[in-house]
Amino acid sequence: MKIAVVGSYGVGLTMRVPRFPAAGETVSGGTFVSEHGGKGSNQAVGAARLGAEVALLTAVGDDANGRAAAELWAAEGVDAQHVVVTDTATMVGFIEVEPGGENRIAIAPGALDCLDDTSVEPFRGTIAGADVVVVSMEIPRAAVGATLRIGRENRVLTLLNPAPARPLPDDMWENIDVITPNQTEAPALLGLGPDHGLDDVALAAALQERTGGAVILTRGGHGALIADAAGTRPVPPRPVSNVVDTTGAGDSFTAALAVALAGGASLDAAAEYAARAGAHAVSIAGVIPAMPRPSDLAVTPQTQIGATR
Repeated sequence: MKIAVVGSYGVGLTMRVPRFPAAGETVSGGTFVSEHGGKGSNQAVGAARLGAEVALLTAVGDDANGRAAAELWAAEGVDAQHVVVTDTATMVGFIEVEPGGENRIAIAPGALDCLDDTSVEPFRGTIAGADVVVVSMEIPRAAVGATLRIGRENRVLTLLNPAPARPLPDDMWENIDVITPNQTEAPALLGLGPDHGLDDVALAAALQERTGGAVILTRGGHGALIADAAGTRPVPPRPVSNVVDTTGAGDSFTAALAVALAGGASLDAAAEYAARAGAHAVSIAGVIPAMPRPSDLAVTPQTQIGATR
């Protein structure tokens, strides 16, 4: 199973504070943690842990955070030879969290802003040799579009994790085989406002009509919905006795979905396997520590091929 991933790497700097400071105020008593992040890197690590041969394209700075990322990928068996190293700082997100869970986030994209369609072109051979190419949207739109186009040109299954969501240009939709929005991302992709009035089934069907491929709409504790040429159907939720941290659930889901599809599973079997991975992730604190290994999921996806277009 070969998977090419194009996406982000960044460092999450999280401080849990008694309360948010007002302008000009200093608040003491917080706790701090620095963690690897970025959807592309998370998904690459997740897929590698589940047994895939994974190559990653992202961009980092020539700094301590970039070197820490390289150490992570080496330890996890992710091929990072195509990662772009720039003079701009590695992406960093500053996150403040109050006791009730409300947060404030500021992101400096840094090196990620350097990724464009010309950055993806040297990765063409890797994409062409993959079973699945995965791309997420924490990188510039030009890089996303180039990845999908190169995947389509080489008849490689394209999987778009549309986070953070924004409307897509018309010429991008036709290059998507599988798209995996959540309930808030789906209407944003369609350019709908908060009062759109569509339920999840209608949203999934509208997205499927737009792409012509397959949609897996994730719904947290309510499972997911599949919409493809055969119609719309639910993916049952996996029971979780103790939800600890939902941060990495989406990336774990996407990684497992890619691995299952690369292994020849049907779309339904792949979605069920991905749901198991997402459920495992929410039971463990942190993103990288929560990425499952095959033994954590107890099952492997069925190896029947399902049509996604």
